[in-house]
Amino acid sequence: MDQYKGSEVDKYRCFMSGEGEKNTTWKMGAPPNFDLVNKLFEEGRTKIWPKGSLEEQVQNLVKTWEMEMFHKMKPQDFKTVNVTKLTISVNGRKPLTREGVVKIGGGYNMFLQTSLPQNVRMYDPSDETVDSALKIFTTTFPRGFAVEILQVYSGPPLIVYKFRHWGYMEGPFKAHPPTGELVEMFGVSTMELDENFKIVKVEFFFDRGELLAGLTKGTNVASTIITDAVGDPITGGESSKCPFP
Repeated sequence: MDQYKGSEVDKYRCFMSGEGEKNTTWKMGAPPNFDLVNKLFEEGRTKIWPKGSLEEQVQNLVKTWEMEMFHKMKPQDFKTVNVTKLTISVNGRKPLTREGVVKIGGGYNMFLQTSLPQNVRMYDPSDETVDSALKIFTTTFPRGFAVEILQVYSGPPLIVYKFRHWGYMEGPFKAHPPTGELVEMFGVSTMELDENFKIVKVEFFFDRGELLAGLTKGTNVASTIITDAVGDPITGGESSKCPFP
């Protein structure tokens, strides 16, 4: 896993510069700048892993994979994954190929899949595209949504780790006003790597309601938010200011 040591332009993310990226097609036309979210990460992280440690390398792998998933346009430009074999599943759902992720509207919609009835969804992936989802979450978290690795339980080829994602809700989330408060979520993931340390299978397990509850707490709702069996916040009362989409 020595390839996961950062790059010239970002110390936490690899494959963003150099000869290997001269033909990369970037979503915004150029490599993204992570200065804001890196600052958020460094100010808010709870772990500082030794340089070169397995934990640091797994953390860099996760950050690099997320960067490629959201910012690289062509499968052949991905360096962290074996695109011919990659499958991703969330909370035990049917594994998706990269094409499957694109079909449902990209990474945000993949992570926020739900089986709730549409009329009680705080966030409905079926209503959002790749671009609309990106706009929603970059507006809600203008400084980004940082990720850190809290613990690595096993190393490659099957990596098992615990993670924390967090950010500050400094912008609105759809019809919900910003609170300025910390919003965070925790989860566990497994990553299976091939002989070249490229990802071939990913599984995520987390409570999506933990995130959505933090994004809707500023709304004037007459009743208490409760959590359903699959971790989605739903309400038992009515609010004229915030109808469900």
